[in-house]
Amino acid sequence: MLDAAVKALSQILSPPMRTILWRSIGLALVLITVLAVGLQRLLSWFADYGEGWAEAMLGPGFHTSLHILSWIISIAAGLGVVLGGIFLMPAVTSLIASVFVDDVAEHVEREHYPAERPGDALPLGIAIPEGIKTALLTILVYLIALPFVLFAGAGFIIFFIATAWLLGREYFELAAMRFRSPAEAKAMRKDNAATVFTAGLFIAAFVSIPIVNLATPVFGMAFMVHMHKRLSGPRPELIEPARKMPVA
Repeated sequence: MLDAAVKALSQILSPPMRTILWRSIGLALVLITVLAVGLQRLLSWFADYGEGWAEAMLGPGFHTSLHILSWIISIAAGLGVVLGGIFLMPAVTSLIASVFVDDVAEHVEREHYPAERPGDALPLGIAIPEGIKTALLTILVYLIALPFVLFAGAGFIIFFIATAWLLGREYFELAAMRFRSPAEAKAMRKDNAATVFTAGLFIAAFVSIPIVNLATPVFGMAFMVHMHKRLSGPRPELIEPARKMPVA
């Protein structure tokens, strides 16, 4: 498993993979920016609305105090959006992974498994919904764990474990579905649940590193391609037939 992680890390910086890496990072920055701006404006609107409502209830004598309070809340909201963007990075990367699954997998298969039949391209109609489901499930789990972060440090452990399970689950199934039906990929993931979860811990650790985590979709996908190959074992039907040499 460690060997697979090292191979994935070394390949994401290789020349053939750099274009995919930069596209992945660009898309992640766009999504995070849109999310941050949208939340900041929403929270600022609530702060302004709350200030007007409170002044109407308490009277104009509280205008200065309420304005200062609104200003403090706006700053806190901005900081909260930044922290929220960090916590939502796994959800963003899971969506991005569904876009670049075939680009990354093809490079890994071509470099490390040239003798085996390459996987079939995964239709976006299957990959994108999988990414969206994982992103929404990630957000739901994080919202449930949020109170534990506010009142107990155990929330961060919950975040990490949930991230490992969610991202390990999605990346493995995306890699497996290039060779299997969605039902077969899910069944294989369940049969190897402990191994897939352990592999997910590597991805969870990677996505926890600021800035570096922008490369999570490429690393996670490359890593799980190796894991799927190892768990599949020798499969004769995946070996390309040897080309016949011309007779002299």
